[in-house]
Amino acid sequence: MSENRLLRILGAGFGVAVIIGAVIGVGILRTPGEVAAHLGNVWLILALWLAGGAYALIAAASVTELGTMLPEAGGYFIYSRRAFGDAVGFTVGWTDWIGQTSAIAYASIAMSEFLSALVPSLAGRETLIGIVVILSFGLLQWTGIRASSRVQEGSSLLKAVAFLALVAACFWFGGGKETTPPPVRTEPLFVAMILALSGIIVTYDGWYSALYFTEEIRDPVRDLPRSMVGGVALVIVIYMLVNLALVYVLPLSELATSKLPAANAAERLFGASSGKLLTALSLISLPPMINAVMMCCTRILYAMSRGGLFPSRLSSVSRRGTPELALAATVALAVLLASSGTFRTLIAVAGFIFVVNHCFAYCALFVLRRREPELKRPFRAWGYPWATGVVLFAAIAFLSGSLVSDIRHSLTSLGLIAASFPIYRLTRIRLGSR
Repeated sequence: MSENRLLRILGAGFGVAVIIGAVIGVGILRTPGEVAAHLGNVWLILALWLAGGAYALIAAASVTELGTMLPEAGGYFIYSRRAFGDAVGFTVGWTDWIGQTSAIAYASIAMSEFLSALVPSLAGRETLIGIVVILSFGLLQWTGIRASSRVQEGSSLLKAVAFLALVAACFWFGGGKETTPPPVRTEPLFVAMILALSGIIVTYDGWYSALYFTEEIRDPVRDLPRSMVGGVALVIVIYMLVNLALVYVLPLSELATSKLPAANAAERLFGASSGKLLTALSLISLPPMINAVMMCCTRILYAMSRGGLFPSRLSSVSRRGTPELALAATVALAVLLASSGTFRTLIAVAGFIFVVNHCFAYCALFVLRRREPELKRPFRAWGYPWATGVVLFAAIAFLSGSLVSDIRHSLTSLGLIAASFPIYRLTRIRLGSR
């Protein structure tokens, strides 16, 4: 029997777990090499990773005001619709759902590739395994929010411990690396910093994930700020420790030319056979990401349907607290993307779309502060308006840099955003609205 009501049973621990699960992944094993290649200086590398963390932390504090002010499921869709109306709200929600679902397909196929690397007999079946992974997480979430939230907490804890174990091994067994000349930077310093920060900000993406569950948190006024600030702070600590460990083990020249520096560090510590250790670590990092992102996607579609922008039946909720039809639609789209391989294009443009949606959220904060000052704001953005203005400027700079450096995918992103408007009109007509 459907009750159309989410269960308010989650705590701050789940919020922290969903942020760690959504953010920390294969990116931190790969991106440090790209950043080192641009910068060529250890202190500059560490400073920019810390700056990227500061961006995520200030951004999290800014949107936490929106989450405690409007404690509803759905994330950015809720705030954008309140500030800018149905059309913009639909665009933000639609593109957020498509982008996040593409991430599910991408992570599931990646998980199947890592499994195949560990079990060679599975080679050639990556797409089928990826589909099974998607269906398995869909089944887990169908059993209810209690089970899926516990899996999220347990798997995120395991992921954090695994990364900290890698850090500890680097410091315990590393050191004594040979001295080599640092790499020569080929770009002007300002350009190198912008390119490096772009990769770092993408690696921190997912810092906002707890917002999607505000309606299910027992005490959002108290627990949402703890989840957002605490979760992002823990990610910053882990990312800084990973980078410190890598520059401790690897010469900067090797770090700057490595496509997977964590693998090079493990090889130095444990020999050529250590590749499987990194594959296992990558494998461990993916389940909490898939689970977290699938839960977020389901809440986006649920909120849009409840708000009258999708068929209302998609807002039905089981007694176990699962928006079942929204979950089914998310799983179906993820399976379609994984089967067709189109997720590879979508994931390339998703980063651009996510930052566009960040900009809408920051702007919504400015608009609602001015237009609805009477709304209760149990948590206020730090340093408003200057701090929020800084992260908005940084997001716009990221988008501008993307337009210059990757015009094809940036234009594809803008095309996907533009396509949402006729889809919105058709949906409104079909639902009998103006």
